[in-house]
Parts: sequence; C-alpha cells; structure tokens
Amino acid sequence: MLKNILAVTGKPGLYRLVSRGANMLIVESLEDGKRFPTYARDKIVSLADISMFTISDDKPLSEVLTSLRDKQKAEPVAFDIKKADNDTLRNFFAEVLPDFDRDRVYPSDIRKLLLWYNLLLKAGITEYAEQEENTTEEKPILKEEEHAAKKTTQPKQQVKTQKSAATKTKTGVGAKKG
Repeated sequence: MLKNILAVTGKPGLYRLVSRGANMLIVESLEDGKRFPTYARDKIVSLADISMFTISDDKPLSEVLTSLRDKQKAEPVAFDIKKADNDTLRNFFAEVLPDFDRDRVYPSDIRKLLLWYNLLLKAGITEYAEQEENTTEEKPILKEEEHAAKKTTQPKQQVKTQKSAATKTKTGVGAKKG
C-alpha cells in the first residue's frame, strides 16, 4: 500500500501516484486532491522505501506506522505536533518504537512521521503492510523480453546490408561525375 504513496522533496504533505508519463510522474495530493506532474529533477521517495533507525536494525516505515496505529487505536495524534517540544516527541515515539536510535532519529523526523500518519488517516489509509503481489505482473515482462529477443535477430542484419549497398551506390555515382 505504501508503494504508491510518495513524499516529494520541497513540497509539504504526501502524494498518491496516479500515472507515469515520459520523464515525469503524475501525483495527487492526499490533502486536497490536486494533481500535478513531478519531473526527474524532483527527489521523490516512496514511503515503502523509508525506514527508521533503531539500535539493532532499521525498521521499515510500514512497521512503525502499524505500531503507531495500534498505539493510537487508529485515531490521529492528539497533541499539536508542530508546537510540541523535543522531549515530548521523543517520549511519545519511545512508546511507539522503544528501541529507536536517539542519536540518529531527530525530533524533526518524528514530527514528520506523526504528520504523515495523520495525513494517511485523514485519507483513509490505515493498512501499511505490503501485501504479496500476484505473479501476473511477471508474465507481461517475460512476453516483452521474448518480443525484444525476436526483434534483435535477423531484421537488423538485413537492414545493415541494405545500408552498405546504398552507400556503395552513392560512391559509384560520385566517381562518374569526377
């Protein structure tokens, strides 16, 4: 579920991937539903690719959000996230993820996570764990590979011989004029 939810650097909030175009993605804001293109110059990160630092291993964001949802009973965070002091944020987050690395997870990271959680809830997204995908997506990829393999065999060789014959003809015509 989090694969299609994106964070765009320099833009507040979260976005849902709507479509892919040539050298761009069409995204829709989870807050107001406005759509706009994002280009290769924009840094775009899927929430499925984000993890939080812990003392032992990194924890995927889906697990952190699930833990937060369970702690909050699928309700938004009650306190004012933007005005909360650093100690309040760290103590609250310690209840969600007790072994988070206090040196590498900054209060701004916790603040952003809590804001994202509230946005996801507001958008009706409450399931964060990735479901296993069907193998139906693999079949078109295999067909495309087979199709590409068929194209790269003999037709290219025939085109090369025709081009070299045309080049010889042009040089022969030029020699008669000289």
